[in-house]
Amino acid sequence: MGEPFLTIIVLTYNTRDVVVRCLESFYTHALASGWQVIVVDNGSTDDTVGIVVQQFPNVKIIRSDKNLGFAAGMNLGLKEATGQVIVLMNSDVLASAETLRGAAEALLAQPEVGALSPLLRTPDGKPQAFAFGKDQSPWYLFRRGLKALLGLGPMHRWDVERPLEVDWVSGACMLVRREVVEQVGLLDEQFFLYFEDNDWCLRMRRAGWRILYDPRFEVVHVGGASLPQRDQASQIYYQSLIRFTAKHYGPLKAGIIRALLAGYRALRGGFARMLIRSIWKETP
Repeated sequence: MGEPFLTIIVLTYNTRDVVVRCLESFYTHALASGWQVIVVDNGSTDDTVGIVVQQFPNVKIIRSDKNLGFAAGMNLGLKEATGQVIVLMNSDVLASAETLRGAAEALLAQPEVGALSPLLRTPDGKPQAFAFGKDQSPWYLFRRGLKALLGLGPMHRWDVERPLEVDWVSGACMLVRREVVEQVGLLDEQFFLYFEDNDWCLRMRRAGWRILYDPRFEVVHVGGASLPQRDQASQIYYQSLIRFTAKHYGPLKAGIIRALLAGYRALRGGFARMLIRSIWKETP
């Protein structure tokens, strides 16, 4: 038996009902097509594994005894993946088999493209913010933070209408050539959550691969199903950002980013923002 066309890896952590909806969106077609479907359970305590085994008997289950985070959890699935194209998918993504097949075929049709993301939509139909972007370099982060403080909007428009080459795409639903994984390696497990996709895509680009965000294919990303509490998630985000900067731009710039983040968080209040905007407008 030859290798499957697709391997779909779904990572779940205490999202029993959500992961059932996710699998239902593509499972029947995937089974008929001979695709490999892997569910990695990151130490759930809500009987996710029992429900998946009962309702989706042909899914390969990989169970961790504890929550390893996104990168380490996904890596458990990546080590078992045999498909030509590997789909990394959050358990709160709804994607039809037709969409996944089309996106995989588009990826393989472009030999220079290593990874591709379909357009991510929120449940109310809006394009998801921060589904793709530029490399998170210190200079880019400074400009992004300044725009946010001034209330000038995001750095990108998310409602793209044609395929767009980008520096990174979200790991919420990312299709990757297996040969790319074999070349650049697995996700970096020093990132518990956030920036593991930025890091992976940067490593792909440095190896000569292009990254594509393709709105011809769409999935729904419910979002936030397995995230920690907001304050904890913010803390993890900032820690991962500093790790990313240190890894790719050195400890000095990481220290600068740490200091700038402290100032940014202090200035996020409404009064401080109004004051900065006023000074900005009055400066010749």
